[in-house]
Amino acid sequence: MRAAQVERPDGPEAVEIGEVPDPVRREGDVLVEVRAAGVNFPDLLLTQDRYQYKPEVPFVLGGEFAGVVREAPAGSEFSPGDRVAGSSTVGAFAELVTAPASSVFPLPESVGFDAAACIPMNYLTMTFALITRGGLRDGETVLVHGAAGGIGTATIQLAAALGARVVSVVSTPEKAEFVRSVGSHEAVLADGFKDAVRELTGGAGVDMVVDPVGGDRLTDSLRCLAPLGRLLVLGFTAGDIPTVRVNRLLLNNIDVRGVGWGAFAGPRPGYLRQEWDRLLPFVASGAVAPPVTATYPLEEAGAAVARLGERSVLGKVVVTP
Repeated sequence: MRAAQVERPDGPEAVEIGEVPDPVRREGDVLVEVRAAGVNFPDLLLTQDRYQYKPEVPFVLGGEFAGVVREAPAGSEFSPGDRVAGSSTVGAFAELVTAPASSVFPLPESVGFDAAACIPMNYLTMTFALITRGGLRDGETVLVHGAAGGIGTATIQLAAALGARVVSVVSTPEKAEFVRSVGSHEAVLADGFKDAVRELTGGAGVDMVVDPVGGDRLTDSLRCLAPLGRLLVLGFTAGDIPTVRVNRLLLNNIDVRGVGWGAFAGPRPGYLRQEWDRLLPFVASGAVAPPVTATYPLEEAGAAVARLGERSVLGKVVVTP
């Protein structure tokens, strides 16, 4: 099969397209013909050997996919020809991918493959983040960093569907216009966001901050929180891992909560499917509609991943074999 391989950790420019052996389906795995694969920040880190999971090179890149079942374990809910979406950590930028049946999910006919390939990682992360870790309640206000990206747009759509007021932090007026188009109620520029948020909320602050960016925004994010507010830490796309002065938490009665969806779901059999079933009503209602802004052929998978490093992606991009 054709696939996009990482053969050396020199970044997305070094991703090579070529013929590799078809994956061998192990017991308990589903073999899927890939129709589309979502591009995510971990893909960029994997090409640079900066991700916590370090597969042996060479390996096929791509951790999120949608497609059609070719083979499935006996007794599973899947049969050849079924439409599915799933996550795999690696292997999805190819014509075929295998994944454990527990990481593969039935796909409604109403959802196209490009959009479906953008749901498993970001949207399942954010149902876990907003509901399980954040305890988001109807009527609360959520501040979203990195709002124009994949995690950001998933947060906007799900938080709004859960009844929250969403304020997005973006770097440019173009991104502000974009996040409003996908459901954000307001948007503020990253430069001076703390004061802008204070003005928007009449000095009250926000109930939750969703932060996949990290870096030097943390202190001002904490200052944006209302009493009993929660800051959710999802990652560090800015590169730097900030530290917290815990006296701020004490004085203002606020929380900082880590969101490690994979670490939580991994040791809990059936949890991923439960989270998918919780997400499906939002998909059916149209509240979840991943904004796919670019589609790349497999031959340009490296270029698709490189765009994440350039901070130029609005919404999601996908790779199609």
